[in-house]
Amino acid sequence: MKKIAGLFFLLIAGMSACNQKVKVYPAPEGIELSKAFQVEVEGQKVPVYKTKVPSATPVPRLKPTGEFGFASVASFDMNGEVSVSVTYPEQVEAVKILPSSYGIKAVIEGDKITFQVNQPGHLTVEVNGDWHEALHISANPFEENIPDPEDPNLIYFGPGVHDVTNVTIKDGQTIYIAGGAYIRCGVAENEEEIEIRGALRKKPTFILQGKNVSIRGRGIIDQATVPKKERRYTILAQRSENVTIEGITIFDPSHWTIPIQSSDKVKVDNIKIIGWRGNADGVDITSSRDVLVENCFMRTFDDAVVIKSFEGYGEVKNIHTRKCVVWNELAHALSIGAEVHENISNVLFEDCDVIHDVGRETALRVYHCDDAVISDVTFDNIRIEEARRLISCWIGKTRWTETEERGNIRNVTFRNIVATSAPIDTTLTGFQDGTDWKPYIIRDHASVELIGFDEGHLIDGVVFDNVLLDGKQLDANNITSNSFVKDIRFK
Repeated sequence: MKKIAGLFFLLIAGMSACNQKVKVYPAPEGIELSKAFQVEVEGQKVPVYKTKVPSATPVPRLKPTGEFGFASVASFDMNGEVSVSVTYPEQVEAVKILPSSYGIKAVIEGDKITFQVNQPGHLTVEVNGDWHEALHISANPFEENIPDPEDPNLIYFGPGVHDVTNVTIKDGQTIYIAGGAYIRCGVAENEEEIEIRGALRKKPTFILQGKNVSIRGRGIIDQATVPKKERRYTILAQRSENVTIEGITIFDPSHWTIPIQSSDKVKVDNIKIIGWRGNADGVDITSSRDVLVENCFMRTFDDAVVIKSFEGYGEVKNIHTRKCVVWNELAHALSIGAEVHENISNVLFEDCDVIHDVGRETALRVYHCDDAVISDVTFDNIRIEEARRLISCWIGKTRWTETEERGNIRNVTFRNIVATSAPIDTTLTGFQDGTDWKPYIIRDHASVELIGFDEGHLIDGVVFDNVLLDGKQLDANNITSNSFVKDIRFK
């Protein structure tokens, strides 16, 4: 009878959702909210959370100073065009809503900003020139196929605060973190370690291991209470098949946020990640196949979406990233490397927005310092609103090198890329080839480089097809290259 009642409740909730235009999830008691912004959607108040972001001034990735700021984060579900209003603590003189490709126009009245949102997406609102402590708004689609809390294969976290050390699921199981649920990640004393890539490590907060496994919902996972020294993954999919990771917001990851390792048929959809610690990557796809990352927002201190391969763990192929919004705080926005021990092929990054590139490495990069072959890579329809180092294909040795032999890069296409160079800042310092700290080479435009290693380890076949930098077609004069690069073509 209990299960019948639960099914009846879900049916009624589903019918109600069909009639709703917007859905807002209340914040749990005891969670400190942001005072920097107030947000309403269709007249409903939306909780605005706060989470750490990196310092506004450049700091070394491996030697962080401990300085940080706070971003504000709001989220709701929408089922049709909605009106959003944002109230700021002082008079609004100017506002910028990113990505610019959304074409959202704001109306300013005193301390209030209003605008229309006609489809799901991830917005960043910057007021009075403050890009650092911005407001991030996620307009999610309505959830489909909400699971029954009584399902024996479901681990359910309902609205409220939950303290979690580790949850591991196997074949056929799902972790569901409902809207209004807030997961505080902890560390237990004498905690058991597991083997990850040949080394014993602290268990990730959530482990997906098996066939037909998933973690999803509209709740929040916060790793802020995980000590710096622990460096534990947030969600690990390892040796799994048919994996879904969907809808969740993740604050303050202490290490790689979502590593996908030795897995097949994985979908990462509408995940929101905001991190500030060193090694706080977004999605790390390693030694896996048939992976789709889409509709995500990532503001991370290290790589956002990155593809790697480790020796003995399998090749990488058929990787697709699309419709994501990325804020590159230090390292790469969309990239392959550095660790590449097994071949990587058939990779597509498309229809993404890089709204900030304040980092000291490269927005779009194929970065190879080991011995495999990277081939058939395409960056297509990418919009970059602020670029310092725009494009790089590079083979060499760095602090990350683990093999004696070098590899090769073949058939890379950059198509329909639109980028604007960041303002020149002579105070910035950065990595030189990923090793030591050296002054930036100051240019009047974002840099593009193609650097092979030697005659046996070439970059062979690079196409630039409609690449616009500062409104002009990219040509050979914009590119730094060496004699170990063959077949550069411009269309």
